[in-house]
Amino acid sequence: MGIAATLRDYLDRHQVPYELLHHAETRTTTRTAKEAHVPGDRVAKPVVIEDADRYIVVVIPATQRIDFTALRRKFGRQVGLATEPEVEALFRDCAPGAVPALAQAYGLDVAVDEALLDLDDVYFEAGDHRELVWLSGDAFRALMDGAQRGRFGEPMGNYGEGRRTTS
Repeated sequence: MGIAATLRDYLDRHQVPYELLHHAETRTTTRTAKEAHVPGDRVAKPVVIEDADRYIVVVIPATQRIDFTALRRKFGRQVGLATEPEVEALFRDCAPGAVPALAQAYGLDVAVDEALLDLDDVYFEAGDHRELVWLSGDAFRALMDGAQRGRFGEPMGNYGEGRRTTS
């Protein structure tokens, strides 16, 4: 499948240099980091959440899980995970569960964990389960300029190894 057309067009429109890193097929971001030989804290994991009004894609390091208490404080309301069918409808040109971190390419609101904004390199799903997009930290920060910022993740320890999250 390769990089999702919507994502590719978005990166090209913004004239952002990027590279694709091929890896063995994976189903979780923690496994993807291992297969691609990339530190998990450099892999941006998007999690689609929703409230009564809208969807928001929260981007956290792959080594973390969503901190719903932090999200409630930030947004001032209750939020929950979007369902898999909802996510698939939002990201039609992506394989199920292979959501790119640059969800603004799909017209969605994005919130990014500040831990990702301090990095020299950032990787994220290309829209399939076999490629990561590499961006320089500067390019990632520029593309996340309009995103809400905060601390939205918490350490997961071994939590993510066998469990699937919306990413």
